[in-house]
Amino acid sequence: MRLPCRWSKFGSDMKDVSAALQTHLEGALTTLATLVKITRTDGTALGFTTHDRDIVLDDVTYKACSALTPSSIESRAGLAVDNLEATGILDSDAISDADVKAGRYDFARVDVFVCNWADTSQGAMQLRRGWLGQVTLLNGAYVAELRGLHDLLQQPVGSYYTPECRFDLGDGSCGVDCTALASLGTVTSVTDVAAFADTAQTADDGVYAYGKLTWTSGANAGTSIEVKVWDAATHTFTLWLPMAGAIEVGDAYTVLPGCDKKFSTCRDTFSNGANFGGFPYVPGVGNILKVPT
Repeated sequence: MRLPCRWSKFGSDMKDVSAALQTHLEGALTTLATLVKITRTDGTALGFTTHDRDIVLDDVTYKACSALTPSSIESRAGLAVDNLEATGILDSDAISDADVKAGRYDFARVDVFVCNWADTSQGAMQLRRGWLGQVTLLNGAYVAELRGLHDLLQQPVGSYYTPECRFDLGDGSCGVDCTALASLGTVTSVTDVAAFADTAQTADDGVYAYGKLTWTSGANAGTSIEVKVWDAATHTFTLWLPMAGAIEVGDAYTVLPGCDKKFSTCRDTFSNGANFGGFPYVPGVGNILKVPT
């Protein structure tokens, strides 16, 4: 599968290097190759190199990828985000459109190294480490932005005030036990890759809107997606995004009810008003800008 991509904005790391590799780097002639390791959140690791032959280092095989062309690395003092761009096409049977579209590379860790391809026993020097955000498709290419450790220092910290709940249903702050709310189901008919029916589901209209549906069998097994619409009259689920794999009759899934993050829903539907994470009675912007009459 051909995966065009652009990576940018790495964070910085301390660079440890063996004495042998340091000597090689200081020599008049070097035989260096860049290594890129992608470690998915499920633990699957993939390696790629700019060298014309595969390189095995620390039990990871870095596949030769002639189209991978990393740019020079820019490092700056302070908390400004450092930059590196690697533009190219990663050709690998291990990377599939289905995996990318299913989000299996979202939030993956990416490590960039340099090594002496003529003597890998010298080890490698790490140039950068970062994490992918969500991988998106732009102009026919997959684009993934990487953020390093510095970026964490630029994120807002603390709570914020909104009328709606700031928690996700079932998380530690919400406290609702989603295990008891999960419903099992099986596809009975298919409309397309974003809509299907299950005539055995009898929940009221809208119950599963904004809920999370997780496939437990079929081409999309292990993938979770948010439900856009649950139509009780036709027993039809409409998903927010199309699935990467085909939905087939007989595919099994689990689905959680949705939460619109309103106080009335939290109180009346989930009996969880005490843990509501919003501020429904805070005056809105309109009241702040209101002038006396």
